[in-house]
Order: sequence, then structure tokens, then C-alpha cells
Amino acid sequence: MNLEEIFCPIMDCPARGQRGRGNISVHSEIEQRCYCNVCEKTFSIKKGTICYRLKTDPVQVMLVITLLAYGCPLQAIVAAFGFDERTVKSWWQRAGEHCQQVHEHLVEGRQLDLGQVQADEIKVKMQGGVIWMAMAMMVSSRLWLGGVISARRDKVLIRSLADKVRGIALCRPLLVAVDGLPSYVKAFQRAFRSKLPRHGQWGRCQWRNWSELMMVQVVKIRTPGNFNVTRRIVQGSAEQIAQLIQASQGQGGINTAFIERLNATFRQRLNVLTRRTRTLARQPQTLHTGMYVVGCLYNFCTYHQSLRISFALSERSQRWLQRTPAIAADLTHHRWTIEELFSFKVPPPRWSPPKRRGRPSKHTLRLIEQWC
Repeated sequence: MNLEEIFCPIMDCPARGQRGRGNISVHSEIEQRCYCNVCEKTFSIKKGTICYRLKTDPVQVMLVITLLAYGCPLQAIVAAFGFDERTVKSWWQRAGEHCQQVHEHLVEGRQLDLGQVQADEIKVKMQGGVIWMAMAMMVSSRLWLGGVISARRDKVLIRSLADKVRGIALCRPLLVAVDGLPSYVKAFQRAFRSKLPRHGQWGRCQWRNWSELMMVQVVKIRTPGNFNVTRRIVQGSAEQIAQLIQASQGQGGINTAFIERLNATFRQRLNVLTRRTRTLARQPQTLHTGMYVVGCLYNFCTYHQSLRISFALSERSQRWLQRTPAIAADLTHHRWTIEELFSFKVPPPRWSPPKRRGRPSKHTLRLIEQWC
């Protein structure tokens, strides 16, 4: 085991989440446990992964999760491997929670120059009702930025998605391409604004909208025997929008084709999203889990053909450099394997001293100086 890559996961430890500080030593190689000389406690190196306290062989568990993430029915896995259906569902739930933590740490915890963002929502049939799943993606890198699930297709759903995009976006020129749902315009305008200083004035603070935020809509109207598409500019100039489209997608005009292709990928890999399926989702949590598992596999473990870069070894020889959306967004430098994704440990937030009245003790001051 590489001690330089292992950190203490105990929340009461001042050295939690910090790698390469020399506070970790081997406690038991057979049991795969380490010792932290700061909090003087031992911990398993599997803590923080889906393999922690797992009784089944991790290789089989990851194989089952991979099959589920690529559209294999649950009943087929139960019949082929002989596992109980409740056991497979618990593995799927554990994988979804882990992928959500990875996504929030590596994607939502970064600041990116998005360039162009496309958003759309999917109508999902459930047993006894309908649920909506709204997602957004970065066009230039094809990076899945996240998704939100709600029982209604209303402004609350769209605002939650806009807030996710706002948390990732840098203050750079940004083009947002959506469909004709009216809630998108107000939700993104509300999310992309900043407070103005009041300079001692009383009353309600004022907000200023982003001057470099541009929005377009692609409205599709289906009538019997006819299909019309209307492209409208909601905010921004045509010259700026054309420049952002050229920089993010290379060619073409105003469209939502990239998010629609991503929706098709999710429909292909999740049985509950198939239009005519018999495996309907019974709970929203099932859809939420599958969304994060498929999204992380798409971002980190899947090569995207449109992202490959050509390079010539000689005048007559040409090769292609394959890239995943995470590589194109500069979030990682290599394609992750399934084992690497589910073994990635998200470090906890850094330790902060407890709030107490009076002066801090000398011991607390030493801990703050060394670990904060």
C-alpha cells in the first residue's frame, strides 16, 4: 500500500483528509488497516469506497454494477449470478451514493470556463405517476454537469439545475441553449447575478445580471403531419452567440443536439428511462442512483469519439488520441477504470478547531499551526 496516497478519514482527527504528511503508518497488512499518529486511531484503507464492509468479492460486485449501468436488466443478473434481488439493489444504491460524492468533489467542486451549456429534461414513467429529470452538459468537452429530479416540471426543478451550473461556471462569456420551457429564462437569469454593494444604504439589496450571459431557445412544435423548429435569441447579440458556438462546437448554428444525444445515452443505459419498458422505477431514489452512476461512467470511464484528437507520426501515418469528457475538461489525465472509479476516496473537509469561549489552549494553537 502507498502511504503517501492514504489519508485519515476519522472526522475528529486534525489531520483528516490530508495526504503525504507523514502521519500514516501500517497497522496490519493482512487486514489492510493503517494507523494515524495524530488521533492515535486505526482505520481500514477501504473506508470511503464501495468495498468497505463488503462480504462479497469486490470483483463480482463491480461486474454486476457495470452490467446494470450498461442496461442489463436486474432479473437477468439475478438469474445469471444467483444473487438475491435485494442484495443487488443495495449494491446499486451504494454505488450511486459513491458516484454522487465523486461527482460533487471532482465536477461540482471545480470552477470551469463552460463556454456553452445545453440543458434539457426527460419525462420518466414510474409506477403510479410521472417524474422529471433535468440535466445539463458542457458542450466543448461533452462533460455531464449534473442533474436534478422532481415530481413536477416547474420552476423549482429548473432553478435547482441552474444553481448547479452556476456553482461550476467561471465568470466568463457563457451561452445557455435550452428548449422552449419559459422557466429556463428566469431561472438562469436569477442564478447568474451578483449583489451590488449598498454603501451604507438601508433596504433591500440590488442585484446585477451577468452582462456576458447569453441565452437561446430551440422551440419544437409538432402538429399532425408537420414538425416546426423555431430558434430564438433571448439574451445577447448574434455576433457574440456565433463566436461562442464556433469556439465550443466548431460549426453549426443554434441547437440542443448535444444534450439530446446525452439523453439518448442515458435512455440506452438505464432501463427505467426506456420509452416502452416493463421495468418502471418504483421510487425516485432508484432514478437518482442510476443517474449518478451512469453520469460518472460517462464522464470518467467512456471514450467519446467526437473528442478524439488526431496526430501524425509521419507523413503517411496518422493516429488518434482518445479522450473522455473528464480528460477534455482537464479534470483528469487518463481514462479511469471501473475499479478506479469505485475505489476513489473523497477526502473529508479540513479540520477546524472547535468554537469555545476564551483563549485557545497551547495544544489547540499547535494543531491549528500544523494542520489548518
